[in-house]
Amino acid sequence: MTVSVCVPEDVPELVKSAGGLFSEDAGRHDPRMDLGWPDREGAAYYAELVDDPDCLCLLSGGGHLIGRMRPLSDLRPGAVTAVLESMRVGPAHRRSGVGAELVAAFFDWAREKGANEITVTAYAANEGALAFYRAQGFRPFEVRLAREA
Repeated sequence: MTVSVCVPEDVPELVKSAGGLFSEDAGRHDPRMDLGWPDREGAAYYAELVDDPDCLCLLSGGGHLIGRMRPLSDLRPGAVTAVLESMRVGPAHRRSGVGAELVAAFFDWAREKGANEITVTAYAANEGALAFYRAQGFRPFEVRLAREA
């Protein structure tokens, strides 16, 4: 599989992959997620990211990865953080190395941008995603807890 940096013409493919992520992941793990967001808002959102030098949008034949640099924070002045915001590998391409290729390209980009910390968020119930991210070297740092009001 080839991983490529997105250009404006790739936005429809990003929207399609994001829609798959929303339905497969958020649709199973977050009953409050707006699953129609990619179709309604995705084109404008991803078009903006593709043009932003502090964002990375990648496509492969089987999925996508969206990463961005987080603005520096007065609370953690030593942290230059890159965030893996969104990633999906389509079912037909899972366990083929596509995810690892996407993440490796993101790590390279993040280092080039000066990141000394890379973060990702996943649903606690998505054991497959958690195992994948651990295999890529991510370790728990913070835990977000939630409850019904």
